Amino acid sequence: MKSKRVYWCALGGALALTLAAAGCGRTAPAAASDPPPATTAQLFTVPRNQMSHVQVVAARLATWPRMLRLTGNVDFDQFATTPVITPVSGPVTRILAATGQQVRAGETLLEVSSPDVAAARSNFLKADVAVKLAQQVERRDQDLLEHHAIAQADMEQAQSALEQARADLENARASLRIWGVPEPTPGSAATALIAVKAPIAGEVVERDVAPGQLLQGGATQCFVISDTHRMWVLANVYQSDLDYVHVGDPVTIETDAYPNPFHGRIQYLSPALDPATRTLQARIETANPRSELKKQMYVTADVEAGSLGKVIVVPDAAVLRDEQNVPFVYVESGAPNRFAHRTVAIGASRAGETQITSGLQAGENVVGDGSLFLQFADSFQH
Repeated sequence: MKSKRVYWCALGGALALTLAAAGCGRTAPAAASDPPPATTAQLFTVPRNQMSHVQVVAARLATWPRMLRLTGNVDFDQFATTPVITPVSGPVTRILAATGQQVRAGETLLEVSSPDVAAARSNFLKADVAVKLAQQVERRDQDLLEHHAIAQADMEQAQSALEQARADLENARASLRIWGVPEPTPGSAATALIAVKAPIAGEVVERDVAPGQLLQGGATQCFVISDTHRMWVLANVYQSDLDYVHVGDPVTIETDAYPNPFHGRIQYLSPALDPATRTLQARIETANPRSELKKQMYVTADVEAGSLGKVIVVPDAAVLRDEQNVPFVYVESGAPNRFAHRTVAIGASRAGETQITSGLQAGENVVGDGSLFLQFADSFQH
């Protein structure tokens, strides 16, 4: 009897130090597992003077959030992404932007040498001269008409010529405005260069042209710009889970690239399922302030989809794992200091508690803090 007491005292002292270290680094299980195969419970008894190391708590019923784990990929926010298409034809003279560069709206990305621009500037100058000449003719004819030197028809013809010249000038001005070309002034140097500018602020995520490449006006895509501080996650929702997923549901996004999760909300649910996978696409919008999320990055998305009632929960510390990584708990059996090793199936963990999906009934007493002490004691006794 004396040797047994010495054994328990020594075990208690050693395990007290072990518990202090293990309790700091314990991580609660988070993923649901399938029910493990049943095992035969083995009873063992803890001396009453060692029960101070053991906290016994009752498994309780709780209302538990329903968590759905979805898989998906990251994509650019298509509402903040745009292609840059050259408005004119001609060869690329100079490229000023590179992939990964942050640009401002209106910043020049490349320059094109375009005969169309040269012709448009020339047409504008000709139209401007024609308007000024038509104005002089109209003023002269007005004076002649007042002195009865010409007929009314001649005056009307001059006014018509002026209106036509003004219309031609407006057409030439509109062409320059569409291309973003400033209006030339008489005597200015003729140039065929046109600057292709960024329509929005953001990051240059694609560059599709090379120096000297011949561009086709209105057709050739030169760059793609996106505001990467906001991203989309396109997640797949199984048909059986559709009733639990709604627009506005909060989502926690995780990737193995970074330790910290991202947070967002479901913004849109596709009206149709993919016929090949029988899944529906959910669009999640998330902030990406440091541009960590990249397009096509694989992620998981945990959706809080309503709640579950009458869920059995125990403290995180009550759940241990055996050598095969199967979860189990120690259940009080017959006496306050007698316990049995019982295999359980677990669900998610939150706020210091773990969901038990099978293997345990509400009201049964389990060991919480001190479960590691029992695991060592159990291993010594068996």
